[in-house]
Amino acid sequence: MDEQTVNTPPPEEEPTASVWEPTSDEKTMGILVHIGGIVTGFIVPLIIWLIKKDESDFIDHHGIEALNFQITVVLASIVSAVLTYALIGCILLPIVWVGDIVFGVLAAVAANKGEWYKYPISIRMVS
Repeated sequence: MDEQTVNTPPPEEEPTASVWEPTSDEKTMGILVHIGGIVTGFIVPLIIWLIKKDESDFIDHHGIEALNFQITVVLASIVSAVLTYALIGCILLPIVWVGDIVFGVLAAVAANKGEWYKYPISIRMVS
């Protein structure tokens, strides 16, 4: 018997590609955590995540992402508000608010499409 034949593993079967698609309710909750974050800060993402995190990995992911991002926005807003005394905060505060809206809308659109969105700028406090 050839030694190469003995040590060669059997060919693996092609995995069946099952495409998972989040339900309409999961997408809606994903949208609500991001849009709610824009309007109320971390309050709505926290409430929705605490209630729905065990029902779906999709909602859990988007809830954690929205919550981490909104906590980051709150911290950045506080730092910017303090820095208004040095006048740099007058520039930073509007940038933080615009970034909150832009990234929140992008995340909501991704949730609506059923995508797993990650905010590009976020301090990971909740995991």
